[in-house]
Amino acid sequence: MLRQLVEFTIKYRKLVLVLTLFLALFGVLALFNLPFDAFPDTTPVLVQVNVAAPGWAPEDLERLVTYPLEQVLTGLSGLTEVRSVTKYGLSQITIIFEDGVDLYLARQQVSERLISAELPESVGSPQLGPVSTGLGEIFHYVVTSESDDIAASRTAQDWIIKPQMLAVPGVAEVNSWGGFEKQYLILFEPDRLSQYNLTLHEVVERIDDELGNVPGGQIIRSGEMTIIRGIGTVENIEQIKNIVIASIESIPITVSQIGDVVIGHEIRRGATTYNGKGEAVLGLGFMITGENPAEITGKLSERLSEIQAALPDDITVEPVYERTDLVAKVLKTVEHNLLFGALLVIAILFIFLGSFRAGLIVASAIPLSMLFAFDMMERFAIAGSLMSLGAIDFGLAVDNAVIQVENAVRRLSGSNTGKSKLEIIRDAILEVRKPTLFGELIIIIVYLPILTLEGVEGKLFRPMALTVVFVLTGSLLMSFTVIPALIATFLKKGIKDSEPKFLIWLKNIYKPIVTKAVQHAKFVVSIAAVLVICGIILFSRIGSEFVPRLNEGTIVVNFVRLAGISLEDAVKYNTKIEQNLLEQFPNEISHIWTRLGTAELSTDPMGIELSDMFMSLHPRENWTKVSSQEELVAAIDAELADLPGQNRIFTQPIEMRVNEMIAGIRSDIGIKIFGDDLTYLEEKAEEVAALVETINGAADVSVEQLTGQPQLEISVDRERLARFGLTSREVLTVIESIGGIKVGDVYENQRSFDLAIRIDTTQLDAPEDVGEILLSSSSGSMISLDRLTTSSLTPGPATITREWSKRRIVVQCNVRDRDLGSFVSELKERLSGVPLSEDSFIRRGGEFENLERA
Repeated sequence: MLRQLVEFTIKYRKLVLVLTLFLALFGVLALFNLPFDAFPDTTPVLVQVNVAAPGWAPEDLERLVTYPLEQVLTGLSGLTEVRSVTKYGLSQITIIFEDGVDLYLARQQVSERLISAELPESVGSPQLGPVSTGLGEIFHYVVTSESDDIAASRTAQDWIIKPQMLAVPGVAEVNSWGGFEKQYLILFEPDRLSQYNLTLHEVVERIDDELGNVPGGQIIRSGEMTIIRGIGTVENIEQIKNIVIASIESIPITVSQIGDVVIGHEIRRGATTYNGKGEAVLGLGFMITGENPAEITGKLSERLSEIQAALPDDITVEPVYERTDLVAKVLKTVEHNLLFGALLVIAILFIFLGSFRAGLIVASAIPLSMLFAFDMMERFAIAGSLMSLGAIDFGLAVDNAVIQVENAVRRLSGSNTGKSKLEIIRDAILEVRKPTLFGELIIIIVYLPILTLEGVEGKLFRPMALTVVFVLTGSLLMSFTVIPALIATFLKKGIKDSEPKFLIWLKNIYKPIVTKAVQHAKFVVSIAAVLVICGIILFSRIGSEFVPRLNEGTIVVNFVRLAGISLEDAVKYNTKIEQNLLEQFPNEISHIWTRLGTAELSTDPMGIELSDMFMSLHPRENWTKVSSQEELVAAIDAELADLPGQNRIFTQPIEMRVNEMIAGIRSDIGIKIFGDDLTYLEEKAEEVAALVETINGAADVSVEQLTGQPQLEISVDRERLARFGLTSREVLTVIESIGGIKVGDVYENQRSFDLAIRIDTTQLDAPEDVGEILLSSSSGSMISLDRLTTSSLTPGPATITREWSKRRIVVQCNVRDRDLGSFVSELKERLSGVPLSEDSFIRRGGEFENLERA
């Protein structure tokens, strides 16, 4: 078989070379179509379900929303894990499936199950997260206003910028973070309701009935159809004021008579600060799974430049994080290494072969093998990255060609009487073909076990193994076809086989050494055996890491503050920290922006007590205080060390997002303590955190904040209600109005804004003042809330996290100046001595799980 193939390629060498050019063209086209990213996407197949419930406490949301949804979603085909986060006003469930499950099929299964979920009417409908992954967050931009009007910035983001950014092909979602969402508010006064013998519950129902459009069908006249519309929507404040809510003795009572109508904003769950200048609005662009990040980021950047020209003069939009910057740096590193490696191999080939033509033939195996690999990478949907392209070894790609060409040169330079040039070349190739084929297959087989890896480690290392296998396979195919054709075309019979002088000099040195080695074979073998044993011993003492940390060029600091901090205070703290860091590191930090709380679409649910501070960096040559990113992290950490009341974790954008989506944590190691009692979990977590801090290499140790959120619990007293002729719904409606009750929508052309009714809270300076709110009974008398209810101010949960319907708390830490493997080994030994109650247990998560499986 091999003989016939070689004879065919030599005989029809021109045809083979023409076909090779066409195949090379396919490789070039594949290279241009190949998606490039900094890192392989290791995110599992997952679907996120978000339920927004403004104003709801975590405990109520857990009981009425999170738990029912978990029960509905359990049992899906291919399911591997269900975890949830419940915070103030938000419930998020993350459903993870086995690798190989089609993402869109998984989303369809989840959607079908959600239909059967029974949730309270006052919470939002369950919404699926974007069709994206941990590497999908590719673009950040900041919207600011010259007048510092963050309400105007948010309106511009929601109604001008975001729709146009969403129109970019390949974009899964554009998220808005921070600013004020415009809202029309009816600020009612209880004493005015009493004047007209109205209850708030009646007002809410009447306004809800008054708003909306209705279809009126059609009228046919003289062959012409006229559509009938009933218009009941409102478009401005005056129309809202004129809504009739009651009639007393034929005199209409309008909204303007029970309160004021103003333009306000919805209750905020998050905010963004920028460059130490105060609040701004952050936009986040997410890429659809499987798209080319470099291409999509470039399109988003172009679209943003176009949008800027159409924005109001006082609104500015500025990109602050683009994945293309990191991808470009990674590709530049890969290109440099590949080009330098290729040139080095080619130079060595020319020197050692002693023939320009022979060296050129051997060198041709490098680009041809690479183009074959690019074609296969496109077919197998493997993105070009540091892992997939950085593992290519050009020395392996030219092994076959070197041996074949060298043997052909030797044969052609000798006396081969009675044989033609083509017969000599055929014999020369067949003479070495089987041994080289065997050697090539051995190398390919070495990489096959990597292809059996699963989970995160499989997604990380399989592209590397497949790319190397593709290059070797291409080299193998070239050695059967193209290399024999090139030898037959460009090498002549009688070619001079000369060795360079320095090679002869090296042989003269090597010859006595190998002679002595053969004469004392037992001694040499013994020395080799000792070296092998020493190597095994040293290998057992070498530390282990899953993968080296990639410097992304952007630093992220996760701040964890005390639960219960107000959004306004958190904004002030973040602004001061930004100002300080820009002042201390002006040549290192380019932009700095901080997001806290939760965005419009809760892809990254956080409480007000949590903040992510992003720092994009200047080019390294401009740095003056430090010389590496590790030193900069240490310097920033020292600068923040004296800040009271907050813990911090250093990470990077991709690293943080991938860790969070894979394991639900943001650090190298997460120690998960499961149980039912949140107070007990926090006590154990503090104990474990103190233990972790004593381990050498532990850094950024922090405990997940679960409790400590002050709550004012107001319980209705039904006996008192009966005495005054009131229902619990009437009282609960008043309590709900403190946060605002949506009663309709206001339409400004194509834009729509919520219309809500809210009690005027300007007089509520303390939780105790809530009891002084007045209610109007059906008889028209005014009754204070504290006469109808009992209230207590207690600490409650700020966050409730669960896995497989079991509550948990996480102790997080990073590992610095020590390998991950030995750290985890010591951690396991220390944790084995921690006493736990019967219903509690400990699990570990994070990057080390990938290391252990690999």
